[in-house]
Amino acid sequence: MDKRLKFNEPWILQRADPYVYEKDGWYYFTASVPAYDSIVLRRAKKLADLPQAEEVVIWKKHESGPMSKHIWAPELHYLEGKWYIYFAGGEEEDIWKIRPYVLECQGQDPLADAWVEKGKMQRADGDEFSFEAFSLDATVFEDAGDYYYVWAEKVGVGKQISNLYIAKMESPCKLATVQVLLTTPDYDWERVGFWVNEGPAVIHHGDKLYLTYSASDTGVAYCVGMLTATSGTDLLDPLNWRKERHPVLQSSYEKGIYGPGHNSFTKDEDGNDIMVYHARTETEIEGNPLYNPNRHAHLMQVQWDENGKPVFAYD
Repeated sequence: MDKRLKFNEPWILQRADPYVYEKDGWYYFTASVPAYDSIVLRRAKKLADLPQAEEVVIWKKHESGPMSKHIWAPELHYLEGKWYIYFAGGEEEDIWKIRPYVLECQGQDPLADAWVEKGKMQRADGDEFSFEAFSLDATVFEDAGDYYYVWAEKVGVGKQISNLYIAKMESPCKLATVQVLLTTPDYDWERVGFWVNEGPAVIHHGDKLYLTYSASDTGVAYCVGMLTATSGTDLLDPLNWRKERHPVLQSSYEKGIYGPGHNSFTKDEDGNDIMVYHARTETEIEGNPLYNPNRHAHLMQVQWDENGKPVFAYD
């Protein structure tokens, strides 16, 4: 363990929805920037060096039309020999028309090589529903040789509900199967301010898959829930996922950590599992929480109990 790593305190300031990807001995970091106007990347050989690493703007929003407003929650993935970035964006003319989009890198250096827009993520043939409404926070994971795409999408009328859906991928830019509902906000802790499930992330441990997600509005009530499935089973069968009754991570007034959520997972140089999440350091939020910049990236070492289940603890 790098002794310079500090846990459960601001690590990279004003970077919400933090995402870390490790490949070939390099750690890559991206996140939502407060202006919601671009996608940034930085890299370092060690997690502890990422806060000081140079940040590169690899893509900027359009002036109008799709991808011109609310550029949110980018994730970097390496699939089929190429780098991809999955992100969500709205339109200047319709700022809540949030949809998922894909960028593809034209070389092997994601910080220096050109990125091209692949457009909106494509749903499967015969799927009439996916990405028709407010859709964001896509993540990609692999199990038993197949790649899966998990995202949040709103349904209903009036005060819309944000659910999590899963589909198998045909290619890095297209789904192979129609959407399957994974989780909807069932419990009171998922319904504070808004009824929300969003921000999925997956960690493998033993023969299990653990999918964390974020719930409720983005203030102090924001928290992390979890689903569990067994690797190699039919992950498109919602009955193969078990949902936790209570949040697995929430605000701590004792520690001064508020609204933890929208995490990703990585490993440190010694192979320890690390959760990368954002949180606030104050309870009183000035202005609209969505536009307050003080969501900071934090690190937490994941513990594992005697049953091989993850424990997310501030201690």
